[in-house]
Amino acid sequence: MKEKLKKLIEREDKKNPYTDEQISEFLQVSRELVTNLRNELNIPNSRGRRMSNLVDIVNSILEKDENISERDLTQKVNEKGFKVSRHTIRECKKEIGLQKRGSIKKTNENIDNSIQKENTNSIGLNKPEEGYKAFKNIIGSEGSLKPHIQLAKAAVLYPPHGLHTLILGATGVGKSELAAAMYEFAKESGTISKEMPFIIFNCADYADNPQLLMSQLFGYAKSAFTGAEEDKEGLVEKANESVIFLDEVHRLPAEGQELLFYIIDKGKFRRLGETDKERHVQVTIIAATTENPDSTLLATFRRRIPMIIELPTLSERPLNERLDIIKEFYRKEANRTQNSVKVKNEALGALLLYDCPGNIGQLRSDIQVSCARSFLNCVVNRGDVMEVSINELPLSAKKGLLKIRNNRKEMQELTGNVDIVIHPDNNPMKMTPYENLYILPNEIYGYIENRYNELNEQNINQEAINHIIGVEMEGKLEDLMNKVRRNTRPLEKKDLMKIVGPEIINVVEKIIKVARWRLGINADDLYYVLAAHLSTTIERVKQGKEAKNPQLDKIKRDYKEEFEVAKEMVAIIEKELNVELSEDEAGFITMYLRMTREEENKVEGRVGVILISHGNVASGMAEVANKLLGVNHVKAIEMALDEKPEMALERATEMAKIADEGKGVLLLVDMGSLVTFGELITKRTGIRTRSIARTDTLMVVEAVRRSILPDADLDEIADALEEEPKYITKVATRKGKDKNKPKVILTMCITGQGSAKKIKELIENLVNEYDESVNIIPIGAVYEDVNIIIENIEKTNEILAIIGTVDPKIDRIPYISLENIISGNIEEKIKEVLFDAKLDVKRGKELKVVDILDSRTTIFNMKTSSKEETIKKLSELLSENNYVDESFFSSVVDRERIGSTNLTKGVAIPHGDPAGVIKPGIGLGILENEIDWDGQKTGVVALLAFDETCIELVREISNFFHEEGNYEKLKKSTEINEIIQLFRR
Repeated sequence: MKEKLKKLIEREDKKNPYTDEQISEFLQVSRELVTNLRNELNIPNSRGRRMSNLVDIVNSILEKDENISERDLTQKVNEKGFKVSRHTIRECKKEIGLQKRGSIKKTNENIDNSIQKENTNSIGLNKPEEGYKAFKNIIGSEGSLKPHIQLAKAAVLYPPHGLHTLILGATGVGKSELAAAMYEFAKESGTISKEMPFIIFNCADYADNPQLLMSQLFGYAKSAFTGAEEDKEGLVEKANESVIFLDEVHRLPAEGQELLFYIIDKGKFRRLGETDKERHVQVTIIAATTENPDSTLLATFRRRIPMIIELPTLSERPLNERLDIIKEFYRKEANRTQNSVKVKNEALGALLLYDCPGNIGQLRSDIQVSCARSFLNCVVNRGDVMEVSINELPLSAKKGLLKIRNNRKEMQELTGNVDIVIHPDNNPMKMTPYENLYILPNEIYGYIENRYNELNEQNINQEAINHIIGVEMEGKLEDLMNKVRRNTRPLEKKDLMKIVGPEIINVVEKIIKVARWRLGINADDLYYVLAAHLSTTIERVKQGKEAKNPQLDKIKRDYKEEFEVAKEMVAIIEKELNVELSEDEAGFITMYLRMTREEENKVEGRVGVILISHGNVASGMAEVANKLLGVNHVKAIEMALDEKPEMALERATEMAKIADEGKGVLLLVDMGSLVTFGELITKRTGIRTRSIARTDTLMVVEAVRRSILPDADLDEIADALEEEPKYITKVATRKGKDKNKPKVILTMCITGQGSAKKIKELIENLVNEYDESVNIIPIGAVYEDVNIIIENIEKTNEILAIIGTVDPKIDRIPYISLENIISGNIEEKIKEVLFDAKLDVKRGKELKVVDILDSRTTIFNMKTSSKEETIKKLSELLSENNYVDESFFSSVVDRERIGSTNLTKGVAIPHGDPAGVIKPGIGLGILENEIDWDGQKTGVVALLAFDETCIELVREISNFFHEEGNYEKLKKSTEINEIIQLFRR
C-alpha cells in the first residue's frame, strides 16, 4: 500500500496535489489510513507539497509588482495552472514574509542543508548523523515530529554555541523530553563538553516568591537580603558552557526576563545584591511554556530567542504513533515489575481514542494506574502476567470505548483486533527528571507485594485482603491522578473567582465540604462545574425565572442519598446568598454529585459539542468554556471566509466522529449558513445532530455545562438553549422545511424588478438543467417591505436561495452574489443549493447614507458627456480614496451590460462586484447637463460601492429619490453639507 501511495503522489500534478480524501478514493481505503501511511513515509500533506512550488511563483509575481492586490495575485497564480483560493495565497505571503525576515520557520530541505553543512564545520561533528542516538528514543522522530527534531538539531549545531530555543506546547506534549534530547545531542555532537551538566529549573516552583526565584536562578551576594549569610552561586553560573532548561518560563517575572535578555545579548549578569561586579557566562538557554509567548513574555526577551519549536498535542499526532507510545509505556512498566503485560484489545482501543487533555504525560499516568491495578490481581492470583482489561483503566480512559464505533475500521487496521503481550526486556530504566510528575513511585509495586504478604500471614481471607489493598492502593493512585489534574487544570481558582464572583466561590467552598464529608467524592472534579452552575442559577433567580428539572421524580427515586446531601447544600446556598431555591435545584446538584461519585461512575457517554465559526473565533470561545468548567469537552472548527464549504464539511464530519460518545453531537455555529452541516453529517455518519446558530460565549458555556451531566439528552439541551432568549438571538435552522412545497429561487437587484428579471433570464437555463421543478421569481430590493414579500412567498414555497446584487440578510436562506454570474462560478453555487449544500454568508455592519457621504468622492456641476465617462471618473475617485480596488471599474461596466441601472426619473445608481469593495462608499456626480443613460435623461449618478450587507443603504437611497422634490433639491446643492442635511430630513 505504501508503494502505491508513493507512486500516486509521484504522478500527481505538483501544482494541485491530491488531498488525502482524493487519494483514499483512488486506493479504495479510508482517509485515516492514507494520513497514517503518509506520515510514516514523511510525506507532507497536499498543502505542504504544493507550498514550495507556490512560494516560487508568488515570489516572482511580487518581485515585479509588490503592491498587487490579493485578488489579482490569486488570479495570476491560477492562470499559471494552480487552483488556489485567496486564503491559500494569504498563507503563502505569510510564509514568504517569514522567510524574508530570516525566520527559523524554514522548509525542511533548508534545515537539512544547514545540518549537513554543520557536519563539516569546526564544532567537532565528525561522525555521520545516523550515529547519534539522542533523538532516537522519541517516538515520532521519523514521523510527525521529524520537522521539529530537525529544528532542534539545527539549533544545537548552529555555531559557535547553538541557538537559544523556545519550545511551545500544551501540558504533557513532551517539551521537557525534547529539551533533554537537545542537551544529549549537544554532547554527542561536541557542541558542549560531555562532562557539562544539564541544569533544569521550573519557574513555576517559585512563582509566588519572585525574590527566591531570582536568587535560585542568578545567585546572590552575602547580605543581599535577610538570611543571605554567604555568597551563593546561581543555576545560570552552574550552566556556564552548558545548557539550562527553564520550564514554565512565562512564570518568570519581568525583572528575571530582562536579566536573561542581558545574558543573551552581552553574556553578562550580576548576582542579587551585587552592584560593582559583572560576571561573564556563556550558556545556551532552552525555555518552554504552555502559554502564548506574545502575551506572557517581554518583547525584548522574546525577540532574542531565534528558534521557536511548537510541539503538537497527542490528538494531533497519528494514531500509529500513539500506539507506539502506549506500547513503550507498558514496556517500561513490564521492566519495573519484571512481569509480562497483556493488554486486551478493548482496553487498547480505549487508550487509543479517549480524550487526553494532559497529552503524553497523562497517557503515561493512566497506563501506570492500569498496571498498578492489574499488578494487584497478579499478586493475589500468584501469576506472572499483568492482564489489563477495560476494568483496570481510569474512568476517563474507559470513555474511549464510546468512540470505537466510529473508528472500527481504523482500529482493525492498527491493532488487528488482537491483544498485545509485552515482556520485560531487562533493559535498565533511566529515569529523567522531567518524568517525575507522571510516574508512580517505584515503591507502589513493592508496597502491594509486601502488604499482601503481611495480611496473608494474619490469616485474613482473600476477599478481605483484596478489599483492604484495593482501597489503600486506590488512595495512592488518586494522589497521582490529582497531581496530573492539578498540572493540567485549565483555569486557576483565583481566575474563576474573577468570573463568577467571590460570593459564589465562598458558597461553593462550603457546600463542597458537605459533599466531600457525606459522600467522599473528589471535590476538585465538582468545583468548577458547580461554580458555573450556581452562577447561572443565581442570575436566573434575580431575573424571576424558575428552572424546571424534567428528571426530578426519577432523581428523587433513584438517587436518594445524593438528593438528601443536595438538599443540605441548597440550604447553605439559600442562607449564604439570601435566595430561595426550589427542589428542582436540589435535583440539578444531585446530578452533579452523581457525576463525580466514584462508585457511581461508569463508562457513560456525554453529548458531544462542536463549535464552528467563520474566521478565528471558535477556538477562543471553546477555550473559555473548557477552562471555566475545567474540562476539555467542546471542540472547535474555524472556517476561512474563502474556504470551500466541502472542505469545512469534511473537517466537521471527522470532528463529529471524535466528539460523538453515543448520545449525539450539538453543533453551535456562528452563522445560519453552517446550520445545514448537521443534516449532512447525520446522513454521512448516522450520528444524531442538532444545530443552533448565532452562538455566543455564554451559550457555549451553558451548552457544555449541560452536556457533561449524567443523563444529558441532545434534544433537551438544544431545546433549552433555543427557548432561552438569554442564550440565543435567533435559531436559524431549516429542519422544519416542508418538502412538499414548490421549490423556488428568488432573484433581486438594487434597481428593481426589471433587472431582477434580467438575472432570472441569465440563470434560468442552468437551473432547469439540474431541476426543472424549481421556479425563479424576480423581486425588487428597493421596496420597504421586501422582507414581507419574501415571507409571503415562503408561506407557499420553499426558497432555496436568493441571487442578486444585495443580500436581504435572512439567515435561513442562502444568498448568492451576482459576482458569481460574472465570474463564471454560478453553476457551482446553484449545484450546491440544489443538492442541499451550504453557502458562505457574509454579514456586515448597518450604516446610514450620511455615514458614507464624502466630499472627496462627490462632484458638483460635473462635466461629462456619456455613461462610460461618468462611471470612469467616479470609479477613479472611489479608488483614489480607498473605497474600492482597481477591479471595481471593470465590474461596474460588466454589470451595466446585464441591464439598466436607472432608478427613477433623472437618477442612475450603477454598482459593481462587492468583491472589489474595500469599504462602503458612494461616488456621487451631480451633472452640469443631463446625459443619456440607456434611453433616459439622467442628471444625478450615485455610483454605489456596496457589499452584500448594505441593503438598508439601498432602501434609504431608493426612498430618498422616490420622495417628490428630492431630485430637484439635490441638483441645486453646491456643497456636501447640503446633501447631508437632505438625507437627514
